[in-house]
Amino acid sequence: MIRKVRQVFQGQKVIEGAGVHLRRVFGFTNPELFDPFLLLDDFRSPNRDDFIKGFPWHPHKGIETITYVLQGDVEHGDSLGNKGIISSGEVQWMTAGSGIIHQEMPKGDENGELQGFQLWANLPASSKMMAPRYRGITVTDIPVVNRADGTIIRIIAGEVDGAKGPADDIIIDPDYLDCTVRPQTDFRFSTKRGYTVFTYCIGGSGSVNGTPFGDGSLILFDDGDEIVLTGGNVPLRFLLCSGKPIKEPIAWRGPIVMNTEEELDQAFNEIRDETFIKHSS
Repeated sequence: MIRKVRQVFQGQKVIEGAGVHLRRVFGFTNPELFDPFLLLDDFRSPNRDDFIKGFPWHPHKGIETITYVLQGDVEHGDSLGNKGIISSGEVQWMTAGSGIIHQEMPKGDENGELQGFQLWANLPASSKMMAPRYRGITVTDIPVVNRADGTIIRIIAGEVDGAKGPADDIIIDPDYLDCTVRPQTDFRFSTKRGYTVFTYCIGGSGSVNGTPFGDGSLILFDDGDEIVLTGGNVPLRFLLCSGKPIKEPIAWRGPIVMNTEEELDQAFNEIRDETFIKHSS
């Protein structure tokens, strides 16, 4: 059964971190709607002033953050001792688990431009206190599938046509694909029934079951076995994400996501008391 469009989202402009201007596609409102995903931020900008103040040191707990940089550089560091640069085409898949403190400082490219996205995924109660871990995924780590119809698929997580993405052993069993489709071409992708599936357009335009969309539009799908998108008059590029819902209570305050308000209070008390970090390396 082909999935129908459940809802279309455009997001809204917000300021986060030390003054980063970005578009929040979804997040903080009705988190059950996107379960197991919590938030998607689009930080594409041609203006260095929009992002240069960055996201100085801050905590996370109970979630995973996935940063995908299309263009430019983002410097990072964390309490595990990891540090470096996420460059064009690279991904940082960070599991906060029991607690991590990190920073992300966008630098852009030589022209002052930055393009990228950050997705938050929830962790179930049984895994919220797991040891934090960091995965740096380079361009050469990401397999590319070139289909006969000209479709190009970069596989960050999941499997397409026998090729598997490098982000494996993820609790929510996700797909995370970067897809480019030729004009007037259908894109078909089999999905697991019961999983949450959405696409986010990052270039061009297209339609789903007669519903048109363009750059900056997110399509959240109803349940089913397959999605079908059709490219418009120019090449269509979109992110495709799917994951297994956790179906647990969500208690969320800023960078911390737990199951109860009591757990949230404990986490913020630990931040205040400097006992938040359980694993330092």
